[in-house]
Amino acid sequence: MSEVSEVSPEESAGPDALADAAPRPSELDRKINRLFSGAVVRKDLVKAVKGNAIVPSYVLEYLLGQYAASDDEATIQVGIDTVRKILADHYVHRNQSELVKSTIRERGRHRIIDKVTATLNEKDDVYQAEFANLGIKGVLVESATIKAHPKLLVGGVWCICDIEYFHSADPRVVPWILGSIKPIQLSNFDIEGYLAARGEFTTDEWIDLLVQSIGFNPELLGRRAKLIQLVRLIPFVERNYNLVELGPKGTGKSHIFSEFSPHGMLISGGEVTVPKLFVNNANGRIGLVGYWDVVAFDEFAGKKKRTDRALVDIMKNYMANKSFSRGVETLGAEASMVFVGNTSHTVPYMLKHSDLFDELPESYHDSAYLDRLHHYIPGWEVDIIRGEMFSDGYGFVVDYIAEVLKSMRSQDYSDRYQQHFSLSADISTRDRDGIHKTFSGLMKILYPHGEAAPEEIEEILRFAIEGRKRVKDQILRIDSTMADVKFGYLDRSGSWHPVSTLEEDEYPAYYRRESSDAVDEPRADAAESSRYDGAPNERAQVLEAPLFEGHREFQENQRGISFGTLLGPYLRGAGQITIVDPYIRQFHQARNLMELIEEIASAKDSADEVNVKLITSESNDGEDKVRRQLEFLLKVQQGAAAAGINLDVSFSNTIHDRSIVTDTGWKVLLGRGLDIFQYVTGDAFDLATRLQEYRQVKAFGVTYIRDNE
Repeated sequence: MSEVSEVSPEESAGPDALADAAPRPSELDRKINRLFSGAVVRKDLVKAVKGNAIVPSYVLEYLLGQYAASDDEATIQVGIDTVRKILADHYVHRNQSELVKSTIRERGRHRIIDKVTATLNEKDDVYQAEFANLGIKGVLVESATIKAHPKLLVGGVWCICDIEYFHSADPRVVPWILGSIKPIQLSNFDIEGYLAARGEFTTDEWIDLLVQSIGFNPELLGRRAKLIQLVRLIPFVERNYNLVELGPKGTGKSHIFSEFSPHGMLISGGEVTVPKLFVNNANGRIGLVGYWDVVAFDEFAGKKKRTDRALVDIMKNYMANKSFSRGVETLGAEASMVFVGNTSHTVPYMLKHSDLFDELPESYHDSAYLDRLHHYIPGWEVDIIRGEMFSDGYGFVVDYIAEVLKSMRSQDYSDRYQQHFSLSADISTRDRDGIHKTFSGLMKILYPHGEAAPEEIEEILRFAIEGRKRVKDQILRIDSTMADVKFGYLDRSGSWHPVSTLEEDEYPAYYRRESSDAVDEPRADAAESSRYDGAPNERAQVLEAPLFEGHREFQENQRGISFGTLLGPYLRGAGQITIVDPYIRQFHQARNLMELIEEIASAKDSADEVNVKLITSESNDGEDKVRRQLEFLLKVQQGAAAAGINLDVSFSNTIHDRSIVTDTGWKVLLGRGLDIFQYVTGDAFDLATRLQEYRQVKAFGVTYIRDNE
């Protein structure tokens, strides 16, 4: 057996070798800067300038966009210093408000950055402003200012203001005078330039640019995970879009709606009242839906939360008809509604015992309300936010992309799929509306220039259908009078393409109510199924079932899959196994190989020996990477030997296909090789570190071929 030569730890590159390197613009970053000069900023700069200033990211990026929108390191550093000085001189910290007041008094005039809210004083017939951090109120505001910036009246706006001080002998006169006010948002932009520049990017590049604009590193996200992030933007680009996202804590559900855009308002679900949200009958003042593009309800989940039934009824009417009635008057608005909340149970638990809306307050756990939701984001598929997930690449300054999205709200892209596909006739008007609005939103975000290939259109159509299907399938659990629907679409040849949700494929035994009584029984059709759900508790059943021959596809983010269920039954009893995988180079790839060795070891008799031949390719990223690759393979080889598994490694730089062949007559073709799992933290207290079944997978296919000879 060939030996992998040993490499000492001193010779290998340290694990933190790249961590200390300054971020270098990638090819994509250089392209972004060339085509969107002045409209993009390096996303890690926000942390560099924020310090202890409690301001939204879009405020900081507005300033960075003014002074640090460049890929020149010297210019960036000067810009950072300038922004830091502006914040130091003008941002008002609450614990320093008295010092700032004194500065205004002594100088007579001083510029500040603060959140400003205006109210109408009916008694004196004047508008008055209140400054959140400075702690002053009653400051007179001109009517023209209110007309130009009506959001001052509802929720407040971050502004750059000049405040003057003039003391009067009259105690009723407020000494503070508003000299000037400028809301922190883009004043103008070139939409035609934006559309033209989009045509210079591939779809993958454009998606990565948008993901970086949100603040995440696209290299750590799969295609489906990126689309889930981008669906969160649809309420900003689509009028009257109703979105819900429920999932575990810490996945960034509310971040977009609090930090990303000056046109969105995030409020606590418990703070909502009819006057605040819709209209105050006492004075006729319109609420939040009349002024904001997006109203998002944070911490919306909670079964025991008290809710106003009148509010729920008005909200249902608004979500369906884009209007609301108070008294004799009917009023309309365009605000999209977003509901985000935490779940306290796993997906299979909710499917077995209740439904995926189980966490909602009782008044909202109602089929009529839920049927008005256009899309359900599966928050359980989103990773808990970790430090390495944040991007140091270039993305749009958020107030720039916020204005782009706002400018496209009036456009309708919902029919752009119809020259290639048609929806099932089974789909109701409300289901169709939900699919259309999600599809239109994603088209405007991904293909604003209107150019998309049929397969690209099909991708987002399927995604839109899945999100609405997730809503409808859960409603069917709650209200049995609702008619079941076959979700899918037809292509131009008339071929039918059904659409399923990921959790439907993962947990088929729990997904349908009618099968809940038999969830503990073996699936009779396990061998013939076109998809394998891979639930951990079914491993024994898979081992006993006739081995499947044919092809299977697995969706990105799917869980419940392991080498034990995917490959174990086909390797059982083999004395010679040949693995062909050109990419056993990095640590996680070597770890995957070691976990396959563990599976072989656990299945064989301890008195038997198994010969495993690995054919892989040598790393082409320099000598240091080659040394590390050899070190990893040596450790796997040594570990395998302890279990009576002889690992022989050979290198070939001409291989491409991935496969496993056994001397028992099985050949398994692996589309991605052994590299099927998404990023795993390595945290000893994370189940995904120990058990493959709890990891999310990348999209991949596998084909099982039996050689009967």
